[in-house]
Amino acid sequence: MSVALNELTLREAIDGIRAKQFSAAEVQQAVIATVIKKNPELNVYRDFHETATDENFAEDLAGVPIAVKDNILTPGLKTTASSAVLTEYMPHYEATLAKQIREAGAFVVGKTNLDAWAHGSSTETSAFGPTKNPLNPEYIPGGSSGGSAAAIAADMAIAAIGTETSGSILGPSAWCGMVGLKPTYGRVSRYGVIAMASSLDCPGPMTKTVEDAAIMLEYMAGQDKYDGTTSPTEVPGYRDFIGKDIKGLRIGVMYLDILDSDEQRAVYETAKEELRALGAIVEDVQAMNPEPAIGMYAVLQRSEVSSNLARFDGIRYGEGRDAFGEEAKRRIMLGTYTLSKGYAEKYYIQAQRVRSLFIQDFTRLFAEYDVLVSPTMPGYALKLGESKNFAFFGEMVDKMAEPRAAAGLPAVNVPCHRDPATNLSLGLAFTAPAFQEQLAIQVADAYERATNWNPWRKRQQEGA
Repeated sequence: MSVALNELTLREAIDGIRAKQFSAAEVQQAVIATVIKKNPELNVYRDFHETATDENFAEDLAGVPIAVKDNILTPGLKTTASSAVLTEYMPHYEATLAKQIREAGAFVVGKTNLDAWAHGSSTETSAFGPTKNPLNPEYIPGGSSGGSAAAIAADMAIAAIGTETSGSILGPSAWCGMVGLKPTYGRVSRYGVIAMASSLDCPGPMTKTVEDAAIMLEYMAGQDKYDGTTSPTEVPGYRDFIGKDIKGLRIGVMYLDILDSDEQRAVYETAKEELRALGAIVEDVQAMNPEPAIGMYAVLQRSEVSSNLARFDGIRYGEGRDAFGEEAKRRIMLGTYTLSKGYAEKYYIQAQRVRSLFIQDFTRLFAEYDVLVSPTMPGYALKLGESKNFAFFGEMVDKMAEPRAAAGLPAVNVPCHRDPATNLSLGLAFTAPAFQEQLAIQVADAYERATNWNPWRKRQQEGA
């Protein structure tokens, strides 16, 4: 069975271009043709290049077309953060991570839709309409990086970049049935990324396989002189941890007790046995209940939102503040309230104390376990429009991600189940200690290879 060029994994595309089996321009044109065909229905891209280029690219990423979330500044393509405030904004400088992948040879094919300002977990708060889930277009892809997730799931890009504040990479990756990697806070530069919550935001790769995510992270990670929050911690060769066994590694399993569905609980019990079969020591752990993280995250995130969005006005960007959407207005008002005199101690400082408790709890768990594993999301994706029926929808569906976000820890999502009735996906999240992304990559890759839930890895293993 031959594979269409747009359906290749990043590893396959790089290898094929280097071996001159096909050209970078041919891969680009295959992806662009798919974007032109599918974008009217799925609404994945906000802006994209409509023709391939004959530019000579660096060999590392070899001209492979990569999608970038539309809150990351890129030359030659609009950056709108999916908000009406920035409808026609063309960046005057380039995000560090965009420059890193471009100089490594990536062809930035286009900018993907997101919840406006990354405020949401559905990609329905975009000022330019919702993105649909390619697994089932009646459902949401998750958010806020829903466009990047859908681009991968629909083979409308070879790889993609998203950002996560809490759940915004792993959540849509789970619901779209592909791989997402949220790095440690400070591992990847935020310079040139439109800020939502500056103490939480993390850009990361969204890909077809764990191996592809490891490749991408090698080019994205590292200290940046323009971002004082980036770490000087050495960046390992993440690809060196692909294909390694996990025999003897200690894995703690969290949060199964808070799942509502016995059917879904059974999915994760099966995953535990699959990890044991690979030689890992797998035990249930009693982690701190994630419920308090909902209020903690809501206060911290909105407080930082109110500060970060203060700079966006008509003088600088052409559109007045009345162009903010309803979700942005709600977050600005709540954040301003929690930071105001007389209330900061009651709300913001208290939220920071809760954050410290979660950090301490992860420190306790990682003293005994190498990696922690949990469901990525509390259930399947919702139908389009249903998220509006829930107050604090994003905080509720991301409650298993919020403790990890508060602690700044890295994690990888891999698909672990596909519902035959709806074709929707569930994901498994592997969380590692800070700056130990390679451990999450090693275990996630081993699980991915041992199961058949990842369609691109399954195709490779079947020899197509």
